[in-house]
Amino acid sequence: MRTKSYLRTGLACLALLPSFVAAQGTPTSLAYVLQADSLASTATQAATIIANCGRDWVVIDASFDGTTPWSPANITTIRQGKPGRKVIAYLSIGEAEDYRPYWQKEWTRRNKPTAAAPSWLGLENPDWKGNYRVKYWQPGWQAIILAAADDIMAQGFDGVYLDIVDGFEFYEQDHRKFIDYRFNPETSQSYRRDMVDWVKTLANHIRIANSNALVIPQNGVQLLENSDFRDVIDAVGVEDLFTNGKKAQSKDDTNYILTFLAAATTATIPVFDIEYAKSTKLRQTVQQSANSQGFVWLLTDRDLKTIGESGQ
Repeated sequence: MRTKSYLRTGLACLALLPSFVAAQGTPTSLAYVLQADSLASTATQAATIIANCGRDWVVIDASFDGTTPWSPANITTIRQGKPGRKVIAYLSIGEAEDYRPYWQKEWTRRNKPTAAAPSWLGLENPDWKGNYRVKYWQPGWQAIILAAADDIMAQGFDGVYLDIVDGFEFYEQDHRKFIDYRFNPETSQSYRRDMVDWVKTLANHIRIANSNALVIPQNGVQLLENSDFRDVIDAVGVEDLFTNGKKAQSKDDTNYILTFLAAATTATIPVFDIEYAKSTKLRQTVQQSANSQGFVWLLTDRDLKTIGESGQ
């Protein structure tokens, strides 16, 4: 889930590292706030508000207001608000965002890539202005995101919350149908495998400096079929599982996602169910349905401006 425009971010590969949730405590509640400047006018004030939210794990953007990074002191304040709390930074790994520090204006003109654009940059996402498809398997793009992840860890975050992990679906689409495991001629393997490998690369990279760094993908649950993907993640987030705006989610869509989430449950990987339902009835449906599955639910606003309500 992306929000308003400003909130969209050569070492040898290590052996795969296991999930660290068991060692760090299983969360039962979540806060997910990407527009913290909606909570307060300063980062210090917002950090105090988030610190007092009572949640086990907290996901925030690496920047307080789109331009001002959280200070290590801010992050410490948030972490110390509850014993054992983890503070995790949002990071989009499947699309480029034209409001991030890495972006260069000459890459696009009239929202289309120019001759100056890097080979990994694709077309703008029609649903999210300022967000562009990327060839996430290309080294140039990965180098940019790995550098951003380094900055995140240097700020003092406990890990990364990865968005657009489902970016492979764009490449699997063939007109009105989707081709599962579609072949990528650039890599000679499927687009799904490319994303699995990308998440593994990022996980191994940030754990060089911090072996306990958390890695949490959002959506793209089809990748849970892969044991090597499950081995490097500490939780998984999914949006709109039981509801879709003002109505209940299609049972077929819900059951399709649940089929893949079963692999996470079997592997004791926590599942965060993030929902944007507003009516009392739908909110009750979310809580009851998520609780029956053993998921951690979060009811919040789609712009991710508030603390919301969470539990298990």
